[in-house]
Amino acid sequence: MASVLIPVLYVLIVFGSLLVFSYFYRRRNARKVYEPYFPPHHERDVYFSLMQMTDPPAPETLLKAALVRRAMTDVTRIIRLREDKPALQNLLQKGSIGDDLWNSFLAAEKEMETEILEVAAEANAYVEGWGSVIFQTATEMMHNEKMRTLVEQIPSIRAEAERKYGKAALPKLNVEPAPPAPSSPQTAAAPSTPSTPARPVTPSSAKSANGLAPPSAGADSGTFSDSDRSVSSPSSPRSPSKSSSSKKSKKRK
Repeated sequence: MASVLIPVLYVLIVFGSLLVFSYFYRRRNARKVYEPYFPPHHERDVYFSLMQMTDPPAPETLLKAALVRRAMTDVTRIIRLREDKPALQNLLQKGSIGDDLWNSFLAAEKEMETEILEVAAEANAYVEGWGSVIFQTATEMMHNEKMRTLVEQIPSIRAEAERKYGKAALPKLNVEPAPPAPSSPQTAAAPSTPSTPARPVTPSSAKSANGLAPPSAGADSGTFSDSDRSVSSPSSPRSPSKSSSSKKSKKRK
């Protein structure tokens, strides 16, 4: 009987001590204030101070601008939380950081979730549906400010580089004039084509001095004049006339 009670008593003492330790540990952590992960939200304080103005009240355009500025700061903090979370998880698993930093990170995440919902509700109070696009607008404005800051820093960066490495001469660019373009494609030089010889003209109606047309004219035109009909061709003999035959018959008689 004593051999059974000793192990049971041992287990009860161990578990009881663990429960008491965890109770006091959680109570101590609940009272403990962690260092904030982010600095104070200045843009949120400015917006609340403008909302509390009553004499005179702040104009609506100024309140909207302050709300957009507040959303820009929230977007910057959200991006930083997303970038820092994987690194903090790896460091926590390796034991490189303590629980205080991780707990402050978790508290910052919860605070940002509440902040996003509050900003969206304020935006919808001004314009219906603005809460769904206000963070997109804030992101575009944030990128625009970054680009403007970089452009403004170019002269100082150039002066520092010249002071460090010396002033280098800028390369000269030789710009050649472009050749004149043809006014229209029709004015371009066309390839020369050989001219066709003129066809000789055969006079169809021309006649010789004795009133006869050349033989070719009759063949081409296919028409003959009265004088041409009276003249026979050289291949056929000329037929005698009736008057000459009658004279010959009289002489014989």
